[in-house]
Amino acid sequence: MFVDQPVGTGFSYADYGEFVDTTEDAAQDIVAFMVLFFENFPSFKNRALHMAGESYGGRYIPLFSAAIWDQNAQLVARGLTPVNLTSAMIGNGLTDPYTMTPSYYDMTCTPASVPPVLDINTCVRMKQALPLCEKWLKESCLDHLDHMACAAAEQFCETELMAPIESIDINPHDISKPCGSKELICYPIVQEITKYLDNPDTRSMLGVDPAASQNFQDCNLDVMFTFLRNGDRQRPSHEYVAALLERGVRVLVYVGDFDWVCNWIGNERWTLALEWSGHGEFRAEKLRDWEVDGEIAGKTRSAEGFTFATITGAGHMAPYDKPKQSLALIQRWMAGAAL
Repeated sequence: MFVDQPVGTGFSYADYGEFVDTTEDAAQDIVAFMVLFFENFPSFKNRALHMAGESYGGRYIPLFSAAIWDQNAQLVARGLTPVNLTSAMIGNGLTDPYTMTPSYYDMTCTPASVPPVLDINTCVRMKQALPLCEKWLKESCLDHLDHMACAAAEQFCETELMAPIESIDINPHDISKPCGSKELICYPIVQEITKYLDNPDTRSMLGVDPAASQNFQDCNLDVMFTFLRNGDRQRPSHEYVAALLERGVRVLVYVGDFDWVCNWIGNERWTLALEWSGHGEFRAEKLRDWEVDGEIAGKTRSAEGFTFATITGAGHMAPYDKPKQSLALIQRWMAGAAL
């Protein structure tokens, strides 16, 4: 099941122009949708539900899953069937921005995935800017959320740590390749996908409501900037992951190892730092190879229902880059099998 959300993205729309501007608000829409879905299609009740999302889904999925879990108590009180939330899957996600921020230096100035792609002078400046970036983000975005100060901190960190990669012909979604077309996020196929989804026959096949008059966009900039203005991007979501794990909801974090945007170094850092009852067991696990058809597909560690996995040779759009390995990963996870 694919859901276009928040409202205003994809083919979703509101009758009277309603909108949401934070992930917390979007979570309430998802909860309402899930309740309506299961009540209108009762044959799906009690089936295992696996919540999944990629990229900004690292923010969405922990909060959406937590909201569904909390809603279950109210469903039971009303005599309705609770949602059988079984796991959450986060692909190349932005879950703990603060912990992940230093990884932009690692990915471009050390051989974390590929040889360093930036010149020495730039890397030295990035290294020097890191302490101030972390201090400013912590004070303005974490300890006390001041929207204007947090935005300024983000701007400084983006200028010093993220902008340098924009100055070279590298695909930030896959640093093993040149970009080619920044207008199409370095993937010309995006244009073909958009054209396909806008085709009247495709819209009819998907059952898109004629009231959704807007053209399909891979990203709704109005929605994006509204979320950014509210400081949504810098709000950490990892504590929701810990809370889900404590309640027996399994969590998978997978990352293509050539991605720079939401890279494996940053994702590994926050998973190792996550405070929960299985913290010790998870940290004690060493990274090991996982395989598909006898070939190494990536690295993984797992303990107490929490799994971190890389996908070798994949970028930000891991299933696009490595479809066989990504499919095997998800199938094994949903079946409850070890990688």
